Amino acid sequence: MTIHLTSRGSRRVLAGLGAAALATTLAGCGLDEGSSVGNSVAGGGECGGLTAAGDVDPEGLDGVEVISGSKDFDEQLVLGQLTADYLCLWGADTTADLNTQGSTAAREKIIRGDNNIMWEYTGTGWINYLGNDKPIFDPVEQYEAVKEADLANDVYWGPLSPFNNTYAFAVTEDFASETGVATHSDMAAYIEENPDASVCVESEFANRPDGYPGFKEAYGITGGDEQSLGTGVIYTQTGQGNCDFGEIFTTDGRIAANDLVVLEDDKSFFPLYNGVPVTSVEYNDANPEVMEALAPLADSLTTEVMQDLNTRISAEGQSPETISSDYLVEAGFATESE
Repeated sequence: MTIHLTSRGSRRVLAGLGAAALATTLAGCGLDEGSSVGNSVAGGGECGGLTAAGDVDPEGLDGVEVISGSKDFDEQLVLGQLTADYLCLWGADTTADLNTQGSTAAREKIIRGDNNIMWEYTGTGWINYLGNDKPIFDPVEQYEAVKEADLANDVYWGPLSPFNNTYAFAVTEDFASETGVATHSDMAAYIEENPDASVCVESEFANRPDGYPGFKEAYGITGGDEQSLGTGVIYTQTGQGNCDFGEIFTTDGRIAANDLVVLEDDKSFFPLYNGVPVTSVEYNDANPEVMEALAPLADSLTTEVMQDLNTRISAEGQSPETISSDYLVEAGFATESE
């Protein structure tokens, strides 16, 4: 398999920071346990009024059955629907079984064979499922490590996608333009000069050593007016200028909706959470062409693309079906059927 990501130059190990706890509560990972609710069914060869285009072979997966699953938050709903529709274009007989509550429950569906494909995150796999304390700060090395180790659990990791749904701080476009702040190191320097600068974080993130305390230590931050808010509130309060710096997730649709600028994690404090479609080893052995077909789709999903798709569902209220159909046309994988 060709990996299209380049290695990051800088690495840093979070020794002793308990990174597992970080992944456990990463909002993008939906780790609460629960049963499936609100499942939807789509696909089945109709492909939502789309016709294969570009390099998509409409007979490449003829006769192959695929049940596409997802966890229970917006990004996962989009990815699950997108996967079902994309593989339908390849000729597969697809079904979407979306909105399973909890990462573990969704993963068990994959292992049991109830679902065949879902999107997982490298950091979640490495830390939560495989029990590692130290993340690997290189996307390709992290991916290869989790892919090799998870085979023992009968989970096969497919093609690596560029998008990374991790933690970061964000500011408004006006604030970034006026202050020149573009990185977390810039943020630290600004707070040193302006100790009353407001920093808005979630309550749990504010108290964990792998959250804001560890972040402050890594970047040498000693000042700032720290405020604890709910996750959704942080985006709007930062966008309204009530928080100078707001804790966010890097692919969240509310970034664009609130005209926020994500600061670069230039000391690589936060683990990587690149998206990867996963399946069972048994299913991949029987149908290796499915993951091969998914490679172009995975490669197209950058962090910026996922921010845009998440904005459409989280801020604009579009359905996963509409977002999926529009994106497949925009990305050149499909045209609208006549």
